[in-house]
Amino acid sequence: MRVHLVIPDCQVKHGVPTKHLEWIGKYIVEYKPDVIVNIGDFADMPSLSSYDKGKKQFEGRRYSLDIFSAREAMQTLLKPMKDYNKRQAKNAKKQYKPEMHLTLGNHEARINRMVEEQAIFDDTLSISNLRYDDDWTVHPFLQPIEIDGILYCHYFCRSANGKIMQNRRGMPNAKVQVCREMQSCTAGHLQGLDWHTQQTQSGRYIGLIAGSCYLHEEEYLGQQGTEYWRGIIIKHEVEEGQYDPMFVSLDYLCRKYEGCRLSTFMEGL
Repeated sequence: MRVHLVIPDCQVKHGVPTKHLEWIGKYIVEYKPDVIVNIGDFADMPSLSSYDKGKKQFEGRRYSLDIFSAREAMQTLLKPMKDYNKRQAKNAKKQYKPEMHLTLGNHEARINRMVEEQAIFDDTLSISNLRYDDDWTVHPFLQPIEIDGILYCHYFCRSANGKIMQNRRGMPNAKVQVCREMQSCTAGHLQGLDWHTQQTQSGRYIGLIAGSCYLHEEEYLGQQGTEYWRGIIIKHEVEEGQYDPMFVSLDYLCRKYEGCRLSTFMEGL
C-alpha cells in the first residue's frame, strides 16, 4: 500500500503570495509520500485568458511574466525536497525520490489553444516554456492517468449516458463524478472540496474534487464566493482504488510552519 499526496490548483500568477508552496514542500519532505500528483492549473496564465481580454484588468499582462512566475513558484515548492536530497547525498544516505505526476489543466492548455488560433506563435509559445518536465511526468490536458487504481485528471467530462462531452466545468460534484466513471477518481478545477464514497459489490470507490490551493482571492468569484476550503490531500493505504483520505488545510500548514493562523499571516503580508 502506498501514500499519495495531491496538490490541487495553485493558479500562480504575478503578484500573488506563494509562501504556502514552501509549507507544502516542507510537509512533503517530512511525510515522504510515495506518489505526488499535481492536478493542474499550477500556472494561471492570465495573459492568455479569453474571458477578460480588452477589459481594464487585462492591462499589463505579459506571457513572459506568467512563465517566470510559474517557474519561480515551482522552485519554491520543490526547494525543500531538493535541499533534503543534497544533504542526503553529502552524507551518503538514501535520497527521497517520489513518483511525481502533473496533469495539465485548462489554464496551461491556454498555451496550446493560442498556438492553434495564432499559428505565428507555433515556434514561440509552448507548454515546455513552463519547464514542468524538469521534475514531473507531465500528462496532456484531459488525459486521465491511473495510479494504484485511482484515475487522476484535471476534470472529467463524461455525460450521464457515458459519452465524453466538451464540458468546461467538469462534473458538478464528486458523487456524479465517481458514479459516471465507475472507478475511484480525483479531479481539480472546481474551488473547494467535495468527496463521495460509492460502495459497490466489487469495492469502495471514492470520488474527489479539490481545486483550490492558493492564498489569493479570485476576483471573478465576488465577495460571496471566497469562503471555500484550500489545502492538499493525503491518501493513506492506497490499494486498488481504495484509500483513507486526510485533508490538510492551508490554515493547518500555516500554523505548523509559521506558528500562527492563516488569517493572521495574511494580515502581515
